[in-house]
Amino acid sequence: MKISTKGRYALRLMLELASDNTGHPKSIKDISQNQGISEKYLEQIISMLNKAGLVKSIRGAQGGYVLTMKPEEYTVGMIFRVTEGDLAPVKCVSGDESCDRKANCIPALLYEKINDAVKDVVDTTTLEDLLSWQAERK
Repeated sequence: MKISTKGRYALRLMLELASDNTGHPKSIKDISQNQGISEKYLEQIISMLNKAGLVKSIRGAQGGYVLTMKPEEYTVGMIFRVTEGDLAPVKCVSGDESCDRKANCIPALLYEKINDAVKDVVDTTTLEDLLSWQAERK
């Protein structure tokens, strides 16, 4: 699995919202300046996250975006699946596609192990974990 800029920027955006989780909305303009990501690209990403219910839009002069849950309730996997779709390294282990060779395909066993390892990491790592790692680095 290769994480695109959309996935990486979504994670940075969510981490910024989580680090300032006071309930006060944060504007795309502020996030753009803090993260060095274009506003237009962030608008595309935030739209996906908003549609998925991971963030909430607050309208008005002091508007912006806030998290809909606590940082410890978001997993990295949730964020990546919104922006990246399926995280499987190959289609034959994603469950979307059947392969008539899979039953006798030894590499498929390796792909399953890779898929399980990725899911284990992204589905157990939360925004709260990332905030802790960020604090440790400072």
